[in-house]
Formats: sequence, C-alpha cells, structure tokens
Amino acid sequence: MQFSRRRFFQQTLLGAALTGSSDFWSRAANLMDHSNQKRSPVVIATWGQNIKATDAAWGILGKGGYALDAVEAGARVPEADPNDTSVGYGGFPDRDGNITLDACVMDEHGMAGSVSFLQHIMHPVSVARQVMEKTPHVMLTGEGALQFALSQGFPRENLLTETARKAWEEWKIKSEYKPKINVERHDTIGIVAQDAAGRLCGACSTSGLAFKMHGRVGDSPIIGAGLYVDNEVGAVSCTGLGEIVLRSLGAFLAVEEMRRGASPQKAVETAIKRIYQKYPAQCKENQIGFVALDKKGRHGAYSVHTGFNYAICRDGKSLVYEAGHLL
Repeated sequence: MQFSRRRFFQQTLLGAALTGSSDFWSRAANLMDHSNQKRSPVVIATWGQNIKATDAAWGILGKGGYALDAVEAGARVPEADPNDTSVGYGGFPDRDGNITLDACVMDEHGMAGSVSFLQHIMHPVSVARQVMEKTPHVMLTGEGALQFALSQGFPRENLLTETARKAWEEWKIKSEYKPKINVERHDTIGIVAQDAAGRLCGACSTSGLAFKMHGRVGDSPIIGAGLYVDNEVGAVSCTGLGEIVLRSLGAFLAVEEMRRGASPQKAVETAIKRIYQKYPAQCKENQIGFVALDKKGRHGAYSVHTGFNYAICRDGKSLVYEAGHLL
C-alpha cells in the first residue's frame, strides 16, 4: 500500500503531539522545512528579548544580504542597549567596577575573529570582525585589542551606565559572588544565520558575568566554545555559565553531533545531556542554553533548566519560543 509523504507528515506530527514533546512546534517547523527542501534565509538568537536583534539581522537577510553582515548587525543591537545588563553598553561591571567585553565572529569559510577583555569600545562584535578581516590573527585581548580598535576608528567610550554603577555599589556591600539562573531572562547574545546563498555565519557578544574577577574571560570569544560554524554542517552558539561551556567546547560538540547525522534539535539535546553528565553539580546551579542551525535551514534550541527562550526569524517574521530543557 502506498504511504504518501503527506500522510507520513501528519502521523509524525500527531505522534509528537501525543508524546507532549516540549519542543513540538520547533520540530514541526523543521519537518516542514525539510519536506519542502527549501533553504530560505533564517536567523536565530539566544533569549527572546533579542527579537530586536533577529529583526535587525533580517533587514539584511531579507534583501539577499550576507549572513555575516546580518549576525553582526543583530549583535550590535544589544551591545548598544543601555538596558541590557549582560552585553555591551549597560553591561554590569567586574568586581573592580570595569566593563570588560568579549565577542567573536565566524564565517562560512571557517575564518574567525575574536576579542576578549576589551574595554571602552561599545561594539566588540565589530572589532572581532576587523580582527578576522584585517589581521593575520584570530584573537586579540586586553590593551592590545583596545589599541587595535582605536586604530580602526572605533571611538573610546565610557560604558558604565548609572544603573550598572548603582548595582555594583550595592553588590560591594556584601561582595557575594553567585551567578543566578536566567537573570531577567537574558545573557550573552549568540546569533547564527543562513543567507539566501546558503552561507552559515555566527556571532557572540557579552559583558560576561556580573561582578566577575578582573580579567575573567568566559566562553563567548572562544571559537568552539561559545560559537562554532561549519558551513558543510551547521552553526551553534551558547549562552549561560561560560566556565562549563569552556570545559566542554559546547558549540563544537553540538556541531559535531550534526556532522554525525543528528538534527539540530537532537544535536543540542545530546550536547546538553553530555555536559550535564560530566558536570552535574555545576549544571544544577547554573544555566546553559544552545541555539543551532543546520545546512538545511532547520533549527534547534535546548537548555539545562527551564526558562531559556530564543528568537527566530524566517520569511520576515520574528517569533519567540520557549526551548526544551533537561531539568
């Protein structure tokens, strides 16, 4: 008896619905994209509040633009937002009162640029791109990164807002360092996109953990940890406690799962489970979230704890979804 693709699709959706899968609608969208074999532009970013970032990225993707231009434009949105306390201008300082920023980019050729421990520059993601395109290096840090940024015409600015300064003053009363899960439901922005030409690119930007030790660098500027792109396979970016992601090279781990044939959703689920198995105590106290795209334009998102959401834009429509979670 002939089994039509439509009937298969309907039964697949019905089965997923009956199991109560937390990411049912994400899986349904992925099945539809795959069945039609379409590769329309798509961009996905960590945290729902970054819907403004996916809108900015779509402003480029929707006109047939380059995925790297799109993710850079997207990341620059929270970097310039004084109300975003975990990225760029407005980010909370370290325990000494300094705003130190980390960012990286990666393109479809596997080229990458990164800056860490960068001060006084509002848009570290754009500096990271300049490192990739104008130097023989992948990563610049600290004073050297600042000197390079200034040489490229980036203005030196005071990034400590009054809100961030007051939060730091209040923190100093007890000086207690304890990261909180899903603080205000935002953190590092990780953003990956595929353009109409099928090029996968990604970016990641953060001000790091609030009140961290001076000099601390997390996973966000580290290629393979906070971000990894392989144009033959897919792209992944991470958010959450960077120390855990650094130890596990989380983004690379998830991309390699896709290389072995896993869908983006299955890949990030497997990566989270493996990280949890290795670092259960740290994971119980801290959040990690992943977003992923594969070469077919399918996406996935998953986290350790409930509360992680993400923004995705396809066909000019940005939407926010709750991601599935392990615990």
